[in-house]
Amino acid sequence: MMILGAVRLMQPVHGYDVRRELLSWGADRWANVQPGSIYHGLRKLTEEEMLREVGTDQVGGRPARTSYEITAKGSAEFETLLRDLWWNAAPPTDPFFAALSFLPSLPRSEASSALRHRATMLRATVDGMKASLESRWISELKPTHVAWMFELSIARMAGEIDWCERIADLIDSGVSYTPDTLRESPEFAEYLERSSNTQR
Repeated sequence: MMILGAVRLMQPVHGYDVRRELLSWGADRWANVQPGSIYHGLRKLTEEEMLREVGTDQVGGRPARTSYEITAKGSAEFETLLRDLWWNAAPPTDPFFAALSFLPSLPRSEASSALRHRATMLRATVDGMKASLESRWISELKPTHVAWMFELSIARMAGEIDWCERIADLIDSGVSYTPDTLRESPEFAEYLERSSNTQR
């Protein structure tokens, strides 16, 4: 969707400018747009007739650059994807959940220290984003909705900071990772037995 949207916004546009624009938005961080995949994406979307090549030019000894426009098919696909994201809620993908799944594998002191460190890093990020919000770069040189994106990110990180500190306190207090109700359940006993047999 990001490539289609960027082409639609700037057309006719070179692939280099699409890449530069998406990276300037930080789309590699929050939309999983990998810089190295953008040119491949442009070619694939062209093969699928969602984009069309409208020209190639060359300046000096630089490689030739192709310009793209979005097609009617591409516009329809972009609008479908856009509205799907607007009208449906899906939890953001977060690699930290993979680490959290194996919380008991870490010593308690390390787990709580890591959570407090995470909160500190998030606070620094929030401070930087707040400074950006107050800068001319955001207030005068970017569309209004860019500031709203920053505000949403800040709100999400503020919630995670509070969560990190609360869970670190619980870990330090010695709260059990395995509640009595779970330890006493037949299902858990069967799970432990299966795990034990697998490791033999």
